[in-house]
Amino acid sequence: MALIFLFWFLMSAINIALIASTFYQLLCLLDLESDDINPFEASSRINFWVEPEFLLQGLFCILLLVTGHWITFLLGVPLVCYHVNLYMKRKHLIDVTEVFRNLKVEKKFRIAKLGFYVIFFALVIAKLAMAGFEALAGNDENPLSF
Repeated sequence: MALIFLFWFLMSAINIALIASTFYQLLCLLDLESDDINPFEASSRINFWVEPEFLLQGLFCILLLVTGHWITFLLGVPLVCYHVNLYMKRKHLIDVTEVFRNLKVEKKFRIAKLGFYVIFFALVIAKLAMAGFEALAGNDENPLSF
């Protein structure tokens, strides 16, 4: 049961990193909208975190797939597919010259992703709490199963 608890603890850490990355990107877009930073600086700050976010989301889903959490995995697949689609079309990075034209769309996309990650965070924390209670209760029927 301790392995399950450690797994969900790792998943919560990954999810917190995804929330922080998306929130930072959204803050950069809001700063750009209020004219606190210039377009080049905003684009470079956001683009720095795009690929690590994609990789973390992919790792999140791969870990869920490998450990047999099928329903949670299937909930995360649409965002991973969208990220892969953006990456394949080379539209995952923000262009400096078109940042103001796409500002509203980028903000809405980041807000939707933030909501998605927060819902996943609630799910992961619930699973973490259940795993913690099971570990404390000593239900060691199958200690290596996930």
